[in-house]
Amino acid sequence: MPLRPPPEDVRETMSDLETTREILGSLISHPTVSSESNLDLMWVMADRLDRAGARVEVMKDASGAKANLFATIGPDEPGGLMLSGHSDVVPVEDQPWSADPFAMWEDEGRLFGRGTCDMKGFIAATLAMAPIYATLPLKRPIHFAFTHDEETGCIGAQSLVRDLQERGIKPSIAIIGEPTSMKIIEGHKGCCEYTTSFQGLEGHGSAPDRGVNAAEYTVRYVTRLMELREEMKSRAPANSRFDPPWTTMNVGRLSGGFAHNVIVGKAEVEWEFRPVQESDFTYFKTQIAAYANDTLLPAMRAVHPDAKITTETKGEVAGLEPMKDNEARDLVARLTGQNGADVVAFGTEAGLWQAMGMSAIVCGPGSIEQAHKADEFVEASQLQACLDMLYGLGQKLT
Repeated sequence: MPLRPPPEDVRETMSDLETTREILGSLISHPTVSSESNLDLMWVMADRLDRAGARVEVMKDASGAKANLFATIGPDEPGGLMLSGHSDVVPVEDQPWSADPFAMWEDEGRLFGRGTCDMKGFIAATLAMAPIYATLPLKRPIHFAFTHDEETGCIGAQSLVRDLQERGIKPSIAIIGEPTSMKIIEGHKGCCEYTTSFQGLEGHGSAPDRGVNAAEYTVRYVTRLMELREEMKSRAPANSRFDPPWTTMNVGRLSGGFAHNVIVGKAEVEWEFRPVQESDFTYFKTQIAAYANDTLLPAMRAVHPDAKITTETKGEVAGLEPMKDNEARDLVARLTGQNGADVVAFGTEAGLWQAMGMSAIVCGPGSIEQAHKADEFVEASQLQACLDMLYGLGQKLT
């Protein structure tokens, strides 16, 4: 996209917070639920960054319906700071919203709407700061990385990692603006999501030995998952800061069968686990795969040779490991006056950026307690605190 010079005085007509409110309202009006396209929103954000003087690229996925956005302001040099956020939001169906979730409204200093805190509030603040960054004599570049499908396995970020590696682009610092009430988060668990399907053999319920009941084998599989979950408690690292301190597992959905007297031919389970360390990731996957392949499948095929167990990986996202040396943490701590950093149980894209070699933290406006709920909101004071941090980051890079 062509470069355009930034406005001579970006603060003349509107304060940074007012600009952020206006941008956030525009972002919320695009219902970028993960099941839908995010292209319209990406072009809106690309246009804003282009008009601010950024070098912008919109990268579509294979379907052409989703895209990531990567933009840079400042010198064309290695390193620099990356501000990272995801464009998708979770659904609003069956939630008791007080008003249209995709038409932002404000009440007593709170801005309401789907995505206000998770995490379009942070994105709006970065877009409001872009014209200001363009006026600074930056010695290191400032990058903007906005992704698709974070809520469904960090799919967009995984793709963007590959694209940046192919281009030889590796920022030094990554700040992921998930809602942390502007507290510095230096660690979180990984998040691994799977759907395991069982293909058995249907038959009449009066002769269960002549069929392979997929529902029964699914239950046995879930039982083994629960046993492994208990094992994880004894494997918790002695110095673990997570709550709970061990790797967790959750069964999200079970399905199969359609009548009392029919042997179930097909069934499936959706499940996840959140490892606190790489060794748990390897152990858990190895153990459950061995149980499926060495115990369950032979028993199923003894009756029906075409029986199958298949596991589809929905997403395997690395955790963010707390590091002794973390430039991102130390920089933001100096700007905000925070004396330390914390860890959280929920996952983000931060581990992917850390795996690329960046120092990474999670820090953004709003509370995770408001995310994914009806009447989601972010406080205007949180947006102002975010703007103050972002402005200070720009000053540090001059």
